[in-house]
Amino acid sequence: MSGLRIIYMGTPEFAVPALQTLHANGVNVVAVITAPDKPAGRGLKLQPSAVKAAAIELGIPVLQPTNLKDPVFQEELRSYKADLQIVVAFRMLPEAVWNMPRLGTFNLHASLLPKYRGAAPINWAIINGEKETGISTFFLKHEIDTGDIMFQVKEPILDTDNAGTLYERLMNKGAQLVLDTVKSIEANAYPKIPQVYNGTIPVAPKIHKETCQINFNKTSVEVRNHIRGLSPYPAAWTMIQDKLCKIYQVSLTDDKSEGTIGAYKTDNKTYLHFKTSDGWIAVQELQLEGKKKMQIDELLRGHKL
Repeated sequence: MSGLRIIYMGTPEFAVPALQTLHANGVNVVAVITAPDKPAGRGLKLQPSAVKAAAIELGIPVLQPTNLKDPVFQEELRSYKADLQIVVAFRMLPEAVWNMPRLGTFNLHASLLPKYRGAAPINWAIINGEKETGISTFFLKHEIDTGDIMFQVKEPILDTDNAGTLYERLMNKGAQLVLDTVKSIEANAYPKIPQVYNGTIPVAPKIHKETCQINFNKTSVEVRNHIRGLSPYPAAWTMIQDKLCKIYQVSLTDDKSEGTIGAYKTDNKTYLHFKTSDGWIAVQELQLEGKKKMQIDELLRGHKL
């Protein structure tokens, strides 16, 4: 389809469908840039990134620079004479790299920019109780996630969603949007809409372990959103009997009885409830330190709290 020479940059699973879609539609991806192999598993064997594995399967050359500013890497990148570069879930690029192709470099971001700029847009949209998010393609410039927007696709956030289910939908819709954006750039028929940011728009900073600790001083709805937004990974947590407990799914209850905020109650058979600022939430799926992830009744059959 496309006569453009394209370099594709990405690392995790989120970036795989877009690469596969480009290839399946005849787009000329001349090389893939991805992260170096990392040790994983019990034997700590070096494992390729999801994007590298996909590129090899598609027969596309792969580059794995440790330093994007390395002149040797940049010279090799220049040798591919790319017209356009595409970035999906990669890392910050130096200007010498993103400014290299004649048509520039565009990025797929999992939010409706300028909302939720940053590393974890899917998580924060759910944590903050948003009812809608989406995906955006935009041109890279100096400041991260600030370039001119080309296209956006909206996606509702369902009450049943967690970060995992929303991730899947945005990943697959993003693949089509990347293809559509390439077609539009090749036809020279695309908008360039400047982002307007007023300082009150929510952002999406990187998730750290302390971000994941559950704050029961919040309302039941807020606590549930926090848990949904971090499930299944990296998972919200609290402490039970001096053990770290990851909580993956909770439901709201009608229980408005008194209790100390953060305290829990259980019949040690079927339920585990935690006190929030305005009621109690019921834990449905969890993982107690040293045990596997399980439903609450399964845990309570073999472990009394």
